[in-house]
Amino acid sequence: MDQKYLQTLKSIETEDWLDLHVIRPACYHLARFFAWIDWHPNTVTVWSMVFGVVSTYFFAQGSFYYQGTQGLVMNLIAILLLMIADILDCTDGQLARLTGKKSRVGRILDGMAGFVWFIPIYLGIVWRFYQHHELEFSWLGISDTPQNALIATAVVLVLAVLSGFEGMGRQQRMADYFIQVHLFFLKGEKGSELDNSERQRQLYDELPKDAPWYEREFQKSYVGYTRKQEHATPKFQRLMGLLKEKFGSASAMPEQVRREFHDSSLRIITLNGLLTFNFRSFWFFLFCLLDVPVLNFLFEIIVMGLLCHYVIHRYERLSSRIADKL
Repeated sequence: MDQKYLQTLKSIETEDWLDLHVIRPACYHLARFFAWIDWHPNTVTVWSMVFGVVSTYFFAQGSFYYQGTQGLVMNLIAILLLMIADILDCTDGQLARLTGKKSRVGRILDGMAGFVWFIPIYLGIVWRFYQHHELEFSWLGISDTPQNALIATAVVLVLAVLSGFEGMGRQQRMADYFIQVHLFFLKGEKGSELDNSERQRQLYDELPKDAPWYEREFQKSYVGYTRKQEHATPKFQRLMGLLKEKFGSASAMPEQVRREFHDSSLRIITLNGLLTFNFRSFWFFLFCLLDVPVLNFLFEIIVMGLLCHYVIHRYERLSSRIADKL
């Protein structure tokens, strides 16, 4: 593989096959183009948000079962727009590594992109269900009355909130965290972006009074973001504390400890990759094309929720094992 291309990746180990051989190479060429026209990575991130949000209108339309060929085309356009949004979201990081234009705001903004897409998209899916729910009502034997439609839509709205914030939001937050954990034990502190809430709070407190409001809000939200990651991984936090206590800093750990964690993490990181965009988006697209997008909410809450719990459990068990040896 081209060495310049590889330098724009976080690590081959944290990329799945589709990303490594298809999406990331395309993003690399896009990154080179954006570097040539002198676009900042944050500009690319914002455009990814725009494409993701615009896809909402098309996802809110019924597909072939309800609206025939026109509905199918609308859903295919929605899928294309969201794929473009994801490609741009991947490109911004590669552009930052290619040009050296990295920033704290960029890191936070990049992490928020997926949430900016899916909040309006999921609300659009709720509206879609209100308009088109004959399939689900027929399966459940519910009479299609205005009152039943309102009640069912309220239930779907609750599922959308759970799926978006406690489902996808939590799952992608933890997937991103474990990628950075893996990179920390692979490349060390300089090769990862493993942040902690205490340091992020300090950075927030040190912001100048004339700092832009959006920077303050981004940094404040990132404090909460990192705190939730830490709250979900108490045994890993214990391990990091022990490494700091025994060796002065976690990055000064013995090579044997680093290798043991890294080698064990290699067996988990593939599963962790299923929590990111490619795998979950396949199911979301499929449910939309089949005109039952509400099933995506249940899939994220149940199936993806169990997968996320298992990945956290594996990393916590690994952390506990190494911490006990220390």
